[in-house]
Amino acid sequence: MEPVQRLAVPADAPAITELMRQSVLTLFPAYYDDAQVASAVVHIAGLDLALIEDGTYYVHEAGGEIVACGGWSRRNKLFNGSGAGADDRLLDPATEPARIRAMFVRADWTRRGLGRAILTACVDAARGRGFTQLALMATLPGVPLYKSFGFTEVEPAELTMPDGVVLAAVAMERAVDVPS
Repeated sequence: MEPVQRLAVPADAPAITELMRQSVLTLFPAYYDDAQVASAVVHIAGLDLALIEDGTYYVHEAGGEIVACGGWSRRNKLFNGSGAGADDRLLDPATEPARIRAMFVRADWTRRGLGRAILTACVDAARGRGFTQLALMATLPGVPLYKSFGFTEVEPAELTMPDGVVLAAVAMERAVDVPS
């Protein structure tokens, strides 16, 4: 069964949230300890419904199940979790980068090109809105995908979750017109 990519709709929210949780539970333990994984399940694996409302969030569906999700945003929020900010101001495409947000793949669907396909859709859509730059805050499991897609590391970061747990992360960016 070949997965089909489409824009997410509000009815997808429960399945997306469960995918996020399962992705964190299965992929994060290779990079983070038990306390960090437990915190990420609560504070990172949460869907920002504004992404769906804005029409900038994609899913891959296979056999009636959502197996990958991710998107981009024109709003000034870089990631979920503490310190992410609640600023939903629209970004200026002439001076600010669009944000890549909430990329998750079900463990049994990793390494099949779904993340790249979502990133390609994000780049094309952001370009269509006049953006020339993209930025993201990567948790460690996502760094290899983003690097292979042309993102460069800006700096390492520490994300302090509301429960005080700290996750290592990496701020990354790329130009919209960099070959992927």
